[in-house]
Amino acid sequence: MALTLHSGLPDPALLADLVAANRILYDQGVVDGFGHVSVRHDRNPQHFLLARSMAPGLVTAEDIVEHDGDGEAAVELHGRILYLERYIHSEIYKAHPQVQAVVHSHSPAVIPFGVTKVKLQPIFHLSSFLAFGAPVFEIRDAGGAATDMLIRTPALGAALAQSLGAAPVALMRGHGDVVVGRSLREVVFRAVYTEVNARLEADALRLGGGKVAFLNDQEAANATETNAGVINRAWDLWKAEAMPVA
Repeated sequence: MALTLHSGLPDPALLADLVAANRILYDQGVVDGFGHVSVRHDRNPQHFLLARSMAPGLVTAEDIVEHDGDGEAAVELHGRILYLERYIHSEIYKAHPQVQAVVHSHSPAVIPFGVTKVKLQPIFHLSSFLAFGAPVFEIRDAGGAATDMLIRTPALGAALAQSLGAAPVALMRGHGDVVVGRSLREVVFRAVYTEVNARLEADALRLGGGKVAFLNDQEAANATETNAGVINRAWDLWKAEAMPVA
């Protein structure tokens, strides 16, 4: 099936990056059969691009669907099914115009930080962005005590977007996390190193008896500025590993 989009075809490079982002996140262990990544449509910033409901590691360009600002399909679906949690993306884009890309995952090492009192903090330079916050979203506050933990309505998506605030990451208690960025490559970088940081922090807390030397605010700010210039180095490697040329 040929890709058809209401707002016109996006930049081919953007579409290729969205496919690569899905594959990279799977290859790096951030997503498995579940999870998703989106990007704002470059021709219509009120709309966004997100795959149909499927395993991220199998996404191709033909699986990408243009969504409107409310998270609904902007084109004929031809039998394709949308992700239930597409409202994570639509409501974050509405609330945070600076956000250009969103990742939602069930990043394994992150889960414990959403269900305990231990704060997710930057333990090394590549996760310096975590110094800008990683609040915990409690779905019971927005949806009561009887949800299935999924962000399946715009109201729940809006509550998550509010909880995120200006932070780059929000943890979702008993569920996973959401990561935002100013580009697809940045959001993938952040999603990967959020998972890596969670593993390293858990190890350091065990080794240090709870006492860990985290990055201070100035170190984190300096490292974040440095990292902005090297994201493509990681992206190129991850893409080559996830999508080897035959």
